[in-house]
Amino acid sequence: MGLTLYDTTLRDGSQGEGISLSLDDKLRITRQLDRFGIDFIEGGWPGSNPKDEAYFREVQNMNLDHAKITAFSSTRRANIRAAEDSNILKLVEAGVDYVTIFAKSWDLHVTDALQIPLKENIEMIKDTVSFLKSEGLNVFFDAEHFFDGYLANPNYALKTLKVAAEAGAELLILCDTNGGMLPSQVTKIVQEVKAECDTPLGIHSHNDGNLAVANSLAAYEEGAVQVQGTVGGLGERCGNADLCSVIPALQLKYGEELVTSEQLKQLKPLYFFVTETANLIPINNKPYVGKSAFTHKGGIHVSAVRKNPHTYEHIEPELVGNERRVLVSELAGKSNLRYKLKEIGFNLEDFSDAMIKKLIKKVKSLENQGYQFEGAEASLILLAFREFKDYNPFFEIEDFRTNSVNRDNKTYSEAVVKMKVNGEKVHIAAEGDGPVNALDNCFRKALVSFYPEITETKLIDYKVRVLNGNDGTAAKVRVLIETADLEKSWTTVGVSTNIIQASWDALLDSIEYWLLIEAGISIN
Repeated sequence: MGLTLYDTTLRDGSQGEGISLSLDDKLRITRQLDRFGIDFIEGGWPGSNPKDEAYFREVQNMNLDHAKITAFSSTRRANIRAAEDSNILKLVEAGVDYVTIFAKSWDLHVTDALQIPLKENIEMIKDTVSFLKSEGLNVFFDAEHFFDGYLANPNYALKTLKVAAEAGAELLILCDTNGGMLPSQVTKIVQEVKAECDTPLGIHSHNDGNLAVANSLAAYEEGAVQVQGTVGGLGERCGNADLCSVIPALQLKYGEELVTSEQLKQLKPLYFFVTETANLIPINNKPYVGKSAFTHKGGIHVSAVRKNPHTYEHIEPELVGNERRVLVSELAGKSNLRYKLKEIGFNLEDFSDAMIKKLIKKVKSLENQGYQFEGAEASLILLAFREFKDYNPFFEIEDFRTNSVNRDNKTYSEAVVKMKVNGEKVHIAAEGDGPVNALDNCFRKALVSFYPEITETKLIDYKVRVLNGNDGTAAKVRVLIETADLEKSWTTVGVSTNIIQASWDALLDSIEYWLLIEAGISIN
């Protein structure tokens, strides 16, 4: 059996805290996993809930290109034949060719959790696997808590494997269910199991010791032919082995051809698709697929990467669908700023060394005040324009004010703005859900007659961070605003001890940036 990938995002991953996948969610993720090239997709436990039963009915209508759907269940219950156990019968009715059965391989769980004789657990394994094989199904055997069980009672743990193999299981998956093993322990135990069992082995690692990926690779190095995990490492407690790290490691480091190069480029999109579907926030510093995985901030790093990316990158980011990013901050040197200016579209020939130094000084001064341009590139572009491009703003603000009134336990907010647009004075008032929303509505209302397309833009995210909490309510705050039109989004920043002022500054930048782009003013 060659090396295969087994995804359990839809079952084990959905057991993570705060994760609830609808039937439609599960089907859409299935489609993406299949397109990516996953070999086995564990769809769920058809005997556990109506949604999983519905999944196995619906998934039969999908024309999958590659993946095989797998149904999951425990062995039969104690003191009942497998052929009479409703959960086991639902596996047969699930319409799949592959099933995964888990059973206790740690004697502690048999005696203390199940509270049955050790011999009965062995009979449950034998009867369940034998029955499913007689029904024409391929059976994977998950030896739950195997590594802990092996350390406590190796003879019994091995016996659970051997009886499953004798009953017809095609694959024996060693599970680090508590997630506490070390790679050296996994290596040693897999070596010893291989000496006792001829049936191919797989690995299922949890991440409670932050070693699930390392333990999976350790098992692979000792001959495991199947690696189980989830997209993004989702799962109960601290999660499962992250396939977003396991797959590129196996393919790019070990040379395994698990998916095509084009499929591997979809790894980052797959991660973002799953996290978005699960209503989770993507983790920026997630290896391989995170937004920060190939992001450089220190000036020395950026200088070296510009000369040779391998100086600070272990793979080419494009191989996994990611991209190189360079941040401009108080740690920036000339290399950072030059790289960033080029990345966002400026012609570097327009910037002399003196201009670069002046802009770096400005950036560092602003960041010392609390500004942050790492995630606010639109504000950085405006900063460069204002400094060097003889830039004429699209509007001039004379003043603004906000007013909030609580009436009948509801707060009503109003904003008033006085400004000049194309030399014409504008005096506008608007209401909103809170002072920031009122300002946003007022600002757009003032501009819409001059720039009608502004109705296509909207504020989609608003973040506030207190910068110096020791100052209490007088603390300085940083506001990041993300705005979008029909095609793109951009982020701007404002900083002040007054949250309304900081929000206003970020709002002004967000609209001014959009007007800049809409006006077709060339960054070059």
